[in-house]
Order: sequence, then C-alpha cells, then structure tokens
Amino acid sequence: MKLKIASAIAIMAGFGLVTSCKNEAITNPNAPSMEEIIKNPTLTQLNSLVIGTESAMRNRLDIYVDAVSVLGREYYRHSGSDPRWTDVILGSGTTALPAGGFFASIPWDSRYNVVKNCNLLLQGIENSKYITNQKMEDGYIAFTKTIKAYQLLLILNGTHDNGIRLEVTDPYKPGPIVTRAVALEAIATMLNEADALLDDAEFAFPLSEGFEDFDSPANFRKFNRAIASRVAIYRERWAEALTFLQNSFMSMAAGADLNVGPKHIYSLGNNDQVNELFLQEDNEDEVQMAHPSYITDMEAGDDRLQKARLRAKAISFEELDGTHEMRVYKTQTDPVSIIRNEELILIQAEAHTRNNALVLAADAVNFIRTSHGLTARLDLDTQAKLIDEVLKQRRFSLWGEGHRWIDMRRYNRLAALPVDRTGDKIWPQIPIPLAENNR
Repeated sequence: MKLKIASAIAIMAGFGLVTSCKNEAITNPNAPSMEEIIKNPTLTQLNSLVIGTESAMRNRLDIYVDAVSVLGREYYRHSGSDPRWTDVILGSGTTALPAGGFFASIPWDSRYNVVKNCNLLLQGIENSKYITNQKMEDGYIAFTKTIKAYQLLLILNGTHDNGIRLEVTDPYKPGPIVTRAVALEAIATMLNEADALLDDAEFAFPLSEGFEDFDSPANFRKFNRAIASRVAIYRERWAEALTFLQNSFMSMAAGADLNVGPKHIYSLGNNDQVNELFLQEDNEDEVQMAHPSYITDMEAGDDRLQKARLRAKAISFEELDGTHEMRVYKTQTDPVSIIRNEELILIQAEAHTRNNALVLAADAVNFIRTSHGLTARLDLDTQAKLIDEVLKQRRFSLWGEGHRWIDMRRYNRLAALPVDRTGDKIWPQIPIPLAENNR
C-alpha cells in the first residue's frame, strides 16, 4: 500500500500528529492529546503515527549528511550565514569539537524525535483494542523496531565512542549514556527481533512511495536485513553480515539496478518537505564544494565523476579552493536513499575480504568497477589489496551519502584524510550535545 507523503501529512494533521521540519509539534485544539490517543488508539490513529514516523525520518537529514561528509572531507560546506562549517567542524582554531554546536544537537534531536514517535507507537500497539490478531500486531511492532534501530544507528554514527541513550521513553528521566558496543548490541537485537516478527506478519498500515516494493512484510524484511548487514560490519561480524545479505534485496545479477532500495521522498506539496541536500548550481553563498581529491583520485572513465559538477566558475572560501560541487541530487524533489543495492554489494565484498574468501570478494568489487565503466582488476589476490579496493569503491560509490568518515574511522585511517589548512583537524566523533550532559 503506497501513500504520497503530502497526502499523509494532511491525514496526520486531523489528529494533531504532524511534526514540522523544525521538529515542533503543531497542536490541533480540536484533537485529543497524544497521551489520550495512546491509551487505546484506533487503527487510523496508529497508522497516522506510522505515517508521521516515516515522514519525520527526513527532518534535518541534510545536517547529518553534510556534517559527516565534511568531517570525512568528501566535500566542504560553505554557508554565508554560518561560518562554523569551515572553522570548528574542520578544527580551525579550537582544541575540541564543541558540544554546543548545531552539528551535535540537530542530528541528535531530529533522530531522537523519530525514536520518540516509535516509543509512542509501541505503547499504542500494546494498548490498542482495535488490533484484532497477532499477525497485525507483529507487523506494527516489526516496522517500529526496525525504524527505531535505524535512527539510533545514525545517532551513534556521529557520537561513536561517546555513546548514545537507548532508553528515552520518559523525557524527564532518560536512561544513561551507554557505550558504543552496548548500543550496537541493542540495535542488532532490535533488528533481529523485528526480523523474527516479520516472518509471519501482516501490514495494516500504508507506507509512502519511498517504500514501493518494500511495503509488504516479506519485502520490508529484506530492508531490515540490509540494515542488519550494515550493523554487522560495524561490529566486525563478517559471517553474520553475509547471512543477513542472503535475506536482503542485494542483487549481483547481470544489469542489476545499483540504486534499488527504500528512499526518503520529497515534494513541493503543501506542508511537505523538499530535499535540503539539494543546493542551486553555481551558488556563491551555499555550496557543497567537492574535495579536489574526489576528482583527481578517480580513475579515467569512471562514471561516478558525474556526482560532482564542474562549476561555471571555481570557488574559493576560507583558504579552501575547488572547481566542482556535489551533484548527487539534481532537484529539490530528488529522493534520498536509505540503503541501496550498491552498498549491499560492497558490504558483501568487505565481509568476504575479512573472511579471506578473496575470489568472492574480488568478484563483488569488480562487479562495482565494471558497473561504472572500469575494467576488472585481476590482481586482487591479497586481503590487504582487497581492503584498499573495497574502501576505494565505497568512497566513490557512496560519495555524498555519509559513509567515508565512518569507513575511515572503522579502519583506523582517519589520519589519511586530507587536511588542507595548517591547524585543521580530523575529528574522530561528535560530542554528546551540551544539553544532554545536564540531564
């Protein structure tokens, strides 16, 4: 069942469930409070919460992607109204990344807002007398746990060894900050619990067009296993990653679409959102300037060069110079992938590499190479060569999607990222927001 996001938000407004782009609740004085709703929600009310949860996953996603991309030196973000993109985030003139910055608070607050929606859904599911059978209940819970796990993972991607909170049901008494290892274990468990429920569930709720082909329990399960495979490589559980991939939507069939996978969708409709990762071409005030090495390090003939557009005029700001700008998104309504087939193939390549299945790893890497107009490498005969090649292909295939910084950190290679100004630093993680340290 598919639903346009703009239409979904109109439905949500009738129940006072809309969340704005700034994550502020829009109160409907004629609607019951959320506390009343979750005591015994109807299916329509539960479905509105599902819709709101999917919609809120998009809120301020641009800040997260821009921040981790800048930290990983994929591109530089210039903003005429906010110099922090080119000073503190790049480590200029400071000894620590400040906990009071927007790059810490906005991704944290936006993703935890979705987690809050998920917690409300779980309460509502438990209390609702309108859920008439176990399969329906399992469908709601599986969706909710999958999304909650994914949002927690994005938060942890930023804070890393600073940890995250797992328990935030009571905003006045949130649970403790837990370590990265504990958080990853909890996220993996949540995904596995959802996977078990999806084995015999039904969906009584609609999802947007972004989940087209993933809006049934069987196909949503493939999405769940895809996210689980990403978590598995973060935990260095290589055999697990390969098992999860077998039940995902990964495909290396001839002509397989590398972009298949669930997406966040956008529109120009009333009350809906546009893709804020899209910036106007040749803009001088708001720019995502491709790091020059993305161009110079690419092999001749690689069609991924198209992700960076040659500007009409080179740009220079704060002693940073470039000729190209990020062009992964070409319009305000281009979708943003949550996870896609290309990443899954590269996860398989990495897992096979780390399991010393070198021939299988080389096959996966070369599938990506030849898909982008390059010749297959025939010399990938050691684990060291394959690790380098996997990271190289992840760099170009997933450029501008928020992976490079995380990948280099996973392999203790942050020092290999370029530093273009004297005194700049490569930060290993984002601090817990200042406000959270007082709770």
